[in-house]
Amino acid sequence: MMRLVVVSNRVTMPERGEKVAAGGLAVALRSALEQHGGLWFGWSGAVSGEPAAQLEPVKHGKVSYAVTDLTEAERQSYYLGFANRALWPLMHYRLGLTEFPRADYAGYLGVNRRFARLLIPLLKPDDVIWIHDYHLIPLAAELRRRGVTNRIGYFHHIPWPPAEVFGSLPFSSTLISTMTAYDLIGLQTQNDVANLIGGLVALCGAHRDGNRVRTGQREAVVQAFPIGIDVEGFRKLAQASIRAATQPVRATTAPLGSRKLVIGVDRLDYSKGIVQRLEAFGTFLRNHPEYRGDVGLLQIAPPSRSDVPEYAELDRMSDEVAGRLNAALGEFDWTPIRVVKKAYSRSALAGLYRRAQVGLVTPMRDGMNLVAKEYVAAQNPGNPGVLVLSRFAGAAHQLGEALIVNPFDTHEVAEAIRTALAMPLSERQRRFERLYATISSTDIDWWTSRYLAALSGLDIPSGDIVPPGRPKTRRNTRKSGMNTSLARADMLPQASRPTHGKGGASRGKALPNAPSAG
Repeated sequence: MMRLVVVSNRVTMPERGEKVAAGGLAVALRSALEQHGGLWFGWSGAVSGEPAAQLEPVKHGKVSYAVTDLTEAERQSYYLGFANRALWPLMHYRLGLTEFPRADYAGYLGVNRRFARLLIPLLKPDDVIWIHDYHLIPLAAELRRRGVTNRIGYFHHIPWPPAEVFGSLPFSSTLISTMTAYDLIGLQTQNDVANLIGGLVALCGAHRDGNRVRTGQREAVVQAFPIGIDVEGFRKLAQASIRAATQPVRATTAPLGSRKLVIGVDRLDYSKGIVQRLEAFGTFLRNHPEYRGDVGLLQIAPPSRSDVPEYAELDRMSDEVAGRLNAALGEFDWTPIRVVKKAYSRSALAGLYRRAQVGLVTPMRDGMNLVAKEYVAAQNPGNPGVLVLSRFAGAAHQLGEALIVNPFDTHEVAEAIRTALAMPLSERQRRFERLYATISSTDIDWWTSRYLAALSGLDIPSGDIVPPGRPKTRRNTRKSGMNTSLARADMLPQASRPTHGKGGASRGKALPNAPSAG
């Protein structure tokens, strides 16, 4: 049986006891690895003067962890620099916030080279390697350059912009060409797929054949795999949190009494539209004064990347806007907006979602946004809340029964809040049932098994990826999942099985001209 090797920028070791916010990459990957076993490799999150030259994996249950520190120079150039001040805003269509120092790009490539050197001694011939997100785009090319011929897949969790946006990056042609070192590239939506394929064709002359792109002797499949959540697990968390009346839920619901709750949960990031959301809630209260005193907004926004100036400015602006609106609209016994800048446990968040009549998920641009799916999963089927969702979140391609809004239009968002609060029970139940059917049929097990089956070399029909807003029959992926798909891949002809090391073969083809990130 093949082993799964997951590579991501950050690896949260179990013994560290770090809080993990609802949704996001860490929750999804831990769920997959705990179920299937394997190796998780990446940055420890720590900085040291001289990181180890080799790694010794540490095993916890079915998962082995191999982590490396970064130097302070690497953290500045690779992480805070190129990843978060060039690629992150670029991928979210925010060209005005991008910075492209060549020293940062050199540091980004340098860390990817070092990751490749550290990972190779840990690999086995039949490993399937699954690399995640924009921090590690050139990693497969670095592995190929060093003779690795295993099956390598990549999943991009954030949006991929069109060629005319990505092409503003000074190193765009070189960087995007490294994508063809992967066997399978997964993205969240068909729009992202079209944008990446268009960029490969326009910027590095790739040849397209449907969802396959070729440069030289390398061919990559580009396909949409909308990420899901552990729907059943999150539903049970919400039920248990309400029954147990956990402290955060008590502290939130006690002052509310019979008042209604609108909730937003996001990292403090400019892509999430938090300031615009606060302004929209203020517009809602001004336009509909009958709701004043009867409904409040709770915005949970744990700080992130505080070393980046744009994030510090967003922190200041969110406090300023909330304070201004509370001063103008609040009463002595009612504060319309509460902004809490700390992380909560998933259990506490699940209970808060279930208590909230409206889930306000209005990013300016988002790859998927798992908070939208978690809000739906947490609802009481007998008396569900209503999801208000940005049209620019990847989740909007699946969750068409939400109230879809333009987050740049504060009046439209304000009116959606009012529509949600006034929606009859029968309509709320109808929308909830369809939304729940969609998220449960495309949950985290579905995502993992579909992606890994495709990465293992099995052909996944295009119809097996759920189209926008159309749920499909639930498969028992919890029992089959990766083990079944990889066992089936194990029965492929020997020439089709991945190997590692010089002289190996991948799907029976040599890879002499894999693009280099160097």
